[in-house]
Amino acid sequence: MVEKLKKEAWGSKLGVILAVAGSAVGLGNFLRFPVQAANNGGGAFMIPYFISLLLIGIPMMWIEWAIGRYGGVHGHTTAPGMFNRLWNNRLGKYLGVIGVFGPLVIFIYYIYIESWLLSYSFYSLSGVLTDMPDRESMAKFLSAYQGLESNAYFHSLVPAYLFFFITLGLNFFIIFRGVTKGIEKLCKFAMPMLFLAAFVLLIRVVTLDAPYPDKPDWNILNGFGYLWNPDFSALLDAKTWLAAAGQIFFTLSVGIGVILTYASYLRKGDDIALSGLTAASTNEFAEVILGGSIIIPLAFAFFGPDAMREVAASGAFNLGFVTMPFIFSKISLGALFSFLWFFLLFLAGLTSSISLIEPAVAFIRDDFQIERRKSAMIVGGVAFILCQPAIFFLGHGVLDELDFWGGTFCLVLFGTIESILFAWTFGIDRAWNEIHRGAQLHIPRVYKWIIKYITPAFLLVILGTWIMQQGWSTMIMENVKAEDMPYVLCTRIGLLILFLVLAILVHIWHKKFYQEEGK
Repeated sequence: MVEKLKKEAWGSKLGVILAVAGSAVGLGNFLRFPVQAANNGGGAFMIPYFISLLLIGIPMMWIEWAIGRYGGVHGHTTAPGMFNRLWNNRLGKYLGVIGVFGPLVIFIYYIYIESWLLSYSFYSLSGVLTDMPDRESMAKFLSAYQGLESNAYFHSLVPAYLFFFITLGLNFFIIFRGVTKGIEKLCKFAMPMLFLAAFVLLIRVVTLDAPYPDKPDWNILNGFGYLWNPDFSALLDAKTWLAAAGQIFFTLSVGIGVILTYASYLRKGDDIALSGLTAASTNEFAEVILGGSIIIPLAFAFFGPDAMREVAASGAFNLGFVTMPFIFSKISLGALFSFLWFFLLFLAGLTSSISLIEPAVAFIRDDFQIERRKSAMIVGGVAFILCQPAIFFLGHGVLDELDFWGGTFCLVLFGTIESILFAWTFGIDRAWNEIHRGAQLHIPRVYKWIIKYITPAFLLVILGTWIMQQGWSTMIMENVKAEDMPYVLCTRIGLLILFLVLAILVHIWHKKFYQEEGK
């Protein structure tokens, strides 16, 4: 029998907390959250938001930390092995495939968007962005950079591809170095830098005077009011509650599979109750306090309440890559603040993207006993190939398709499955004891009832409602343009093939594992 590779482990408690927080703190904190809050009742949105945090977010954090550590103790670093350990049934390992497939699919489009942030950091410092005369010019700059049109700014995808290549290389250089020297070291640097940049921007925002003397009501204070003043009528709309629950689900990175892998590098007696709560709290601070205090107040001050509604409804990409750099071009030291904005987003994206690709690398390394550097090279080569459709066919529905299957459907489905397996198949008493193993924090006993009944039920409602409202129409390609149909179909076929390949690899590993275990 081949000697097994030594299990990797975190170097410190701070390292794992920052790594998990880094996985959660991403573009959604600074782009998606303000838009969701502004479009769903402002301050009233926070009521279902915090209810969802207590009933879904924090319980799912503890569930994933517990499953991950339990699986790691038994030699598993990814969902297929962990689910097989939780549920001794042949279906368990195949359900676990979603935990490798989902993050890999998200990675192959997320990494490209992340590279835009690196390039915009460069274009901010060089003064290119601050020279744009209006928002229309900023929008054309982004469109040409993405290869959707050719204009005075860009004539090809060469600049975008160069920054993509640099970003992909940086991600795999970090993964190549391993858990302690790569992921943990990056997060110990990136997370403090991210918060420092956000604080500098926040100070600039709150000290900004009304930009137009003839419109004194267009100011930062009223911008905060636009975001946080509650419209309680929104609480009567089921869409608001669904949006809040979805935001919590996405922002904490639960239901993806990455926390399972990160937690597998813990030791048997490491505290997960307090560490999980600390990581969740760090993410919430970044989202609610920082993310909610930069974009919307600034946009309100520069565009006013009427146009602000259109800006908020235009989506996160437009806010981040068009509206924000345009605003920075209108204030003193705009190039510096524009750089800080895109650099903090790049750091948030980087700490998230390495967590997305780590489950695939860990799966190859630990389940097939291929040392990390070779595993990283294999996954890196596959990822590079898989990224190409998102780059070259961006305007043909490919990005939306990848986001639907990887970033939405698999996310909610996987989270629902793991909550049921942990609380019901593994057993709530064993689950409760596992969460408290080595814990310095005693979780209120009501959470034992919440984890068993409320969280799975809440997730099933979200899954069912979401499928009826949005999922089904996307599955049957109801809103896909005729000219985009071939690209969308090819993307779905490619994703199906990828899932089947991963399922076959899991099947091969399962047979090998049982042979080595003598079962």
